[in-house]
Amino acid sequence: MPLIPYADPGGLPDEARDTFEKLPRKLNIFRMWANAATCFRPGLSFGTAILTKQKLRPDLREMIILLVARLEGGIYEWVQHVPIGERAGCSKAQIAALEALRLDDQVFDADARAMLALVREVVRAVKASEAAAEAAKRHFSPQEMVEIVLTAGFYMTMARMTETLRVDVDAPPGVAVPSWTRTS
Repeated sequence: MPLIPYADPGGLPDEARDTFEKLPRKLNIFRMWANAATCFRPGLSFGTAILTKQKLRPDLREMIILLVARLEGGIYEWVQHVPIGERAGCSKAQIAALEALRLDDQVFDADARAMLALVREVVRAVKASEAAAEAAKRHFSPQEMVEIVLTAGFYMTMARMTETLRVDVDAPPGVAVPSWTRTS
């Protein structure tokens, strides 16, 4: 049960209502997010840019999102992004390794391992170590380095919103809802 009511689309300001009505799926995360009407459209635009306009490979982007969800206890994001990750090219073995936090598993190529180490440090310590940052720089352009950090930060925010406000998980068909919590 959500901590606060979901937004009533009919009661939203015009811009937020129009944005909500144009969504292809009226997921609970959007119904909750719309309570912050002035942040709703800009936030969705940022999220859409992450999902559709980055230089970073889509499978790597989804690995970031899944790792952040796993580290942060973001059940909602995990459930939504497992099938997205599979469509983006993540294997079931990679998803299982992310869930088990086996980030150095051989199912990941060198690019992914360097990126996942960086993301883990960004999530846990805010500022990644020089070693993790330098290792990632050997695999990624400056643009991709910024995209990695922005993607991690955006999905950290989404996890905090969905978990704190107790957004009901509207799982895609066939996706299991895990019971784990945030890791330390």
